[in-house]
Amino acid sequence: MPTKAVTLQNWIGHEVQTPDLLRSQPAQFMQATLDYQPSLQNGDVLPPLWHWLYFLEAKPASELGRDAHPRKGGFLPPVPLPRRMWAGGRIEFHAPLIIGKDVLKRSTIRNVVEKKGRSGNLCFVTVEHAVYQDEKLVLNEEQDIVYREDPKPDTPIPEPATAPGNPKFSRIITPTQVMLFRYSALTFNGHRIHYDVDYARDVEAYDGLVFHGPLTATLLVDLASVQMGRNPKYFEFRAQSPISGLQAFRIEGHCDGDTITLWARGSDNALAMSASAHF
Repeated sequence: MPTKAVTLQNWIGHEVQTPDLLRSQPAQFMQATLDYQPSLQNGDVLPPLWHWLYFLEAKPASELGRDAHPRKGGFLPPVPLPRRMWAGGRIEFHAPLIIGKDVLKRSTIRNVVEKKGRSGNLCFVTVEHAVYQDEKLVLNEEQDIVYREDPKPDTPIPEPATAPGNPKFSRIITPTQVMLFRYSALTFNGHRIHYDVDYARDVEAYDGLVFHGPLTATLLVDLASVQMGRNPKYFEFRAQSPISGLQAFRIEGHCDGDTITLWARGSDNALAMSASAHF
C-alpha cells in the first residue's frame, strides 16, 4: 500500500497542453442533441460548459480499458480501481469563448487522495484545466474524478438524499438512447455505462443506462442562464446519485439575488446532482 500511494502521489503536478479550434459544427450538433435548431456560427459565444465538446483525446481501441475509457497511467494516474466517475467540478468564467477561434487548454493533476468508504476503497483525483484564447485566460476549471471498487453482492446500497422541495422553476428532462449516444459521440466518451445496458447492469450494477453527469451539469447551468438572461461568472456542481434507466427527471432551482441554487431530481425524488451558479 505505501508503494502504491507513493506512485500515485508522483502524478501530482503532471501537466499536458492541448490546442484546438472551436469549430462551429460540434456546437451545432450539441444544439441538435438538446432539441434546439442548430444556429451557432463563427463569432458567436460558446454556451457555458460546451468547451467539453473540444480538446478530445482519441486513443486506439487497443489502448482502452474494460469500461472503454483510455487505460490509466498516461496523463491520469494508474489508479488500480476499476470504476470511474466524474464526481463534480468548479468553473470560473473570466471571458466568453468565441466560436471559430483557436484555444489552448493546460491540464494539471492537482491532488490524489485515497480513502475508505462505505462501499470500499476510493481514490479522488483533482484535475485543473486552464483554457486560453487570444493568449488570455478565459476559464479555470477543477474536475473531481472518483475511482471505486466493483460493487459486491452483499454491499448495501446507500440511501440517496432527497432533493429539495422548494423549486421556483423546474424543467422535465426525458432521456433517450439517442440523446445519450449523441452526447457520448460529441465528447468522444466511450464509457460503456452510457450505451451498453448489459455492461451497465451486470458489471457496474446500475439499473440501466446512465445519464452523463457532465450533461446534467450542462443542463443545470443552461437553466440558470435562461433564468438570469446571461451567463454565470462561476458554476460548481457535485454528483450525488446516478440517474439511470432512462427515467425522466427534473432540473430545478431557486434564485437568491445573484446566486441560483440548482439540483437534479430523480424520478424517485432522489438528489442526483447539486449545483450553484453565481452571476
